[in-house]
Amino acid sequence: MGKGKYLLKRFIYIIFVFFIISILMFFIYKSMPGDPVDAMLGSLRTSMRPDAYQELYDRTAEQLGVNQPLPVQYFAWMSNMLTGNFGYSTQYQRPVIDVIGSPMLNTILLNLLTMIVVFVISVPLGILTAVRKNGVFDKAVQVVTIIGYSIPSFIIALLAIFAFAVKIPIFPISGVRSPGMDAGGLQGTLDMLWHMALPVLVMSVSGIGGITRYVRAAMIDVLRMDYIKTARAKGLREKTVIYVHAFRNALIPVVTITTWWIIGLFGGSVVIESVFLWNGLGKMLIDGLMNRDFSIVLTMQMFYVLLSLAGNVIMDIAYTLVDPRVRLEN
Repeated sequence: MGKGKYLLKRFIYIIFVFFIISILMFFIYKSMPGDPVDAMLGSLRTSMRPDAYQELYDRTAEQLGVNQPLPVQYFAWMSNMLTGNFGYSTQYQRPVIDVIGSPMLNTILLNLLTMIVVFVISVPLGILTAVRKNGVFDKAVQVVTIIGYSIPSFIIALLAIFAFAVKIPIFPISGVRSPGMDAGGLQGTLDMLWHMALPVLVMSVSGIGGITRYVRAAMIDVLRMDYIKTARAKGLREKTVIYVHAFRNALIPVVTITTWWIIGLFGGSVVIESVFLWNGLGKMLIDGLMNRDFSIVLTMQMFYVLLSLAGNVIMDIAYTLVDPRVRLEN
């Protein structure tokens, strides 16, 4: 019953914060300079008579609802969004729901592969450096992870492009697929993975550096505990002590940083997708900002807001899975 009450409270909290942030985001973007109707009509201003253009402008503004007062526009936007209607894209001149499907899938695939790479490398590496604390291997890994964690992702992207696409032309610089490549089949999948290699490499560097250091620090703290000494004194195998007893109790701080890293990963992919021209939500967000396509921009921003709010709840639930002593109601 306690978990049910807690989840209900968190759900109400998410709804409240979601609406507050939606109000702030809506009015901030509406206060930005630029006219979405002019952006949509484009060059028609110069090719039409002024009165004909004004008539078309007024009709388009009425269709988009931008001629209404801002509070009316907000409630119309919010009610439509809650029913799955995210508005009309002035840039693509299509409903937003018809535009975001493929980019969202591309972003999710890119981030999922990055997460897999990061966890497969960082968790074992963090455990190994903790066990071999202050050794040559540990010090070498610490230097490399600090460098990877400190360098901005766009610098790493430029270095990766120079190394693996210019000097040693192994991977493509941009795009999701090769021109004329069919999206289906094994060949299409391999071609997409080939194009994902550099973006995933760049996005993984900081994640591996950060999570490796957190796993190492958490494991070192746990390995000092008395119950670890007792487990070793009982004659348990070292692997059992490390991976069964120590690592599980080190997961609480790791879960915290991992959850926030995953949330930040989706937001951070905005830069990487723009650098590598990856057709994802990040690139769409940048293009929407450049073209004053506020329906696209607001939809993307609210997606990231919802992801962050949901991440908090998932993190709390993950605590109870890794440590049964944690109670949600507390």
